[in-house]
Amino acid sequence: MNEQKIVSAERMIQAPADLIFELIADPAQQPRWDGNENLARAAGQQRVQHVGDVFAMTLTTGGVRENHVCEFIENQLIAWRPAEPGSEPIGHLWRWELEPAGADATLVRHSYDYSQLPANDERRQRRAAATGTEQLAGSLARLADLAETLAGSGR
Repeated sequence: MNEQKIVSAERMIQAPADLIFELIADPAQQPRWDGNENLARAAGQQRVQHVGDVFAMTLTTGGVRENHVCEFIENQLIAWRPAEPGSEPIGHLWRWELEPAGADATLVRHSYDYSQLPANDERRQRRAAATGTEQLAGSLARLADLAETLAGSGR
């Protein structure tokens, strides 16, 4: 079975990269644009600053995930691996890449990679496979609406 375990979507957003990045790197903002409608809330004061940071999110199910930042370039790239509280990540990777396209436009690429999930964990494999391009595009659309509104209002 050779199924795709990395999905991605991209979108041009009519807002500067720094504004968009702030919405992604501040976990308290993430439920505002989450296209999976999986994120309920995050405490403030968790703004990601560098690789090695860990931020916690409360899911709509009430569970908590600790997200381990593994890639970070301010205003360009951020990626994290979720884990159960107090545990190591098990194989998911969420990545955001931002490429400025002029002063007030940014190409944003969003990807979800679950290729490192244990193959014998059928429950997690099924749940991961349910996240596709449509869900990523949903997050991008909501992020675009929010960022473009903020950009139009002068932030």
